Amino acid sequence: MNDELDSMGPVDYLVVEFPQARVTGEAMARLIDLVDLGIVRILDLLFLRKDTDGSVVAIEVADLDSDGTLDLRVLEGASSGLMGNEEIAEAAAVIEPGSAAGILVYENLWAAPFATALRRAGAQWVAGGRIPIPALVAALEATEPAGA
Repeated sequence: MNDELDSMGPVDYLVVEFPQARVTGEAMARLIDLVDLGIVRILDLLFLRKDTDGSVVAIEVADLDSDGTLDLRVLEGASSGLMGNEEIAEAAAVIEPGSAAGILVYENLWAAPFATALRRAGAQWVAGGRIPIPALVAALEATEPAGA
C-alpha cells in the first residue's frame, strides 16, 4: 500500500452546483474523457439534490440528463471511502435549495511522476489552492495598459 501511495499524484476535490437541479451529459462526457486519457483517476463521485426545504438526498448515478441512457456507467460505484457524512454535509451546505450538486474526489495522474520525484527528494506538499477564473481575468485586465 505504501508503494502505491508513494506514486500517487495530488488528490483534489470539487463541488459543482447545478441550479434548478438541471444536470446535462456534456460535462460528464468530458469527465470520462479525462479518465480515458489518464489525466485523472476518480476516487469518489456522488450526486446530491437539495430540496427547497433544505433537505438533502443522494442521487444515484443513472440517467442524469434524462436522455434514456445510463450516464457515467464507467464510474458507477466510484467510492474510495474518503467522503464521509461530514464531508457530504459540508458540500450540501454550500449549495442552494432547489439545486443539485456533484461531488468529485480525483487524483491528478498527470502530476504523479512530479509528485513522486518530490517525495523521493524529501519534499512535502504544504499548501495548494485554486485561483478562480473571474479573479484571474480581473488580474490580467488590471495589468493591461490603458487603451490597449
